Amino acid sequence: QVQLVESGGGLVQAGGSLRLSCAASGSIFSINAMGWYRQAPGKERELVASITNGGSTNYANSMKGRFTISRDNAKNTVYLQMGSLQPGDTAVYYCNAMIRNSDGWRNYWGQGTQVTVSS
Repeated sequence: QVQLVESGGGLVQAGGSLRLSCAASGSIFSINAMGWYRQAPGKERELVASITNGGSTNYANSMKGRFTISRDNAKNTVYLQMGSLQPGDTAVYYCNAMIRNSDGWRNYWGQGTQVTVSS
């Protein structure tokens, strides 16, 4: 059984920063891409950023220059450093990972962590 557990969300003022973490645990053979998505009320879930196991990154246009994704492969953990936060960044942030275990490759999601940016 595989779990993704996020942490680091919370309330921050506009212009502030937050760092999210997501740790994968359980029966894991290997992890390919990991990423962060977000979903604001009344909106669809959207990609924030992703990172391959080799370190190649991809960002949504609105996050470029403000957010940085990174990972620690030894810890099966992915991070999202968020800066210059704006009220429009308020959303539930979800961790995502493509993980191989005894069942083969599967896409896993975390439970989500709330990020609220006040003006």
